[in-house]
Amino acid sequence: MARYGRKAQQKVRKAMRERKRGTLRSGRSGRKVKSRKQAIAIGLSQARRAGGKVPRRRTARRRRKT
Repeated sequence: MARYGRKAQQKVRKAMRERKRGTLRSGRSGRKVKSRKQAIAIGLSQARRAGGKVPRRRTARRRRKT
């Protein structure tokens, strides 16, 4: 079964193209995105907001006190 849906694919593709053209901006700061990984992350988060099929974000694992 596919992990990512069509909407996720489209959003990531769009983000990657924007990054290539130099028009992709990040969050509140509005800084220009240069990193490929960051572009993918932005595309996936947009797909999540749009209700696309995207796995949940990975969160840091809690360490137990021993």
